[in-house]
Amino acid sequence: MPPEPGGRGKVAARHQKSFEPASPSPLACRMSTAPLPVVCALIERGGRVLLAQRPAHKQLALKWEFPGGKVDPGETPEAALVREIREELCCDVRLRRPLPRTQHAYERVHIEMIPFVCALAPGSPEPHPTEHVALAWVAPAELDAYDLAGADWPVLHAYRATGRPDDAG
Repeated sequence: MPPEPGGRGKVAARHQKSFEPASPSPLACRMSTAPLPVVCALIERGGRVLLAQRPAHKQLALKWEFPGGKVDPGETPEAALVREIREELCCDVRLRRPLPRTQHAYERVHIEMIPFVCALAPGSPEPHPTEHVALAWVAPAELDAYDLAGADWPVLHAYRATGRPDDAG
């Protein structure tokens, strides 16, 4: 049997790879669309702010962060924050005031941080980590000594720019 035009036989044509572009991954789609909304709480008490340390087996291993998490579809940032703090710290917060939103691009995801200054709600149990390895109540002037996650630094700067911590309940 004569070879096909271009000098290739059927065997070579059968092993030819397709070079069609692959569908973009969900992560690539997330990077090219709106940032992922993430809430965080700067929980104040006695002139200090609560930090939580991420576990070693998760992304951003052992980094410190202001606790919080993703906003679910159809959920307000305020409701997401209350839910996330209950899930992560087994306590209830009262939102005091929002801080300016910021954006941060990690290697795999682009997030919009939606921070709130909070206090423990009256009658709330003490924060207890369920997803973190440690918690620390830290004076704002000492926060620079902690290895914060990248998205938390602009939040810290916005917090400091708004003045001293709220000391009321």
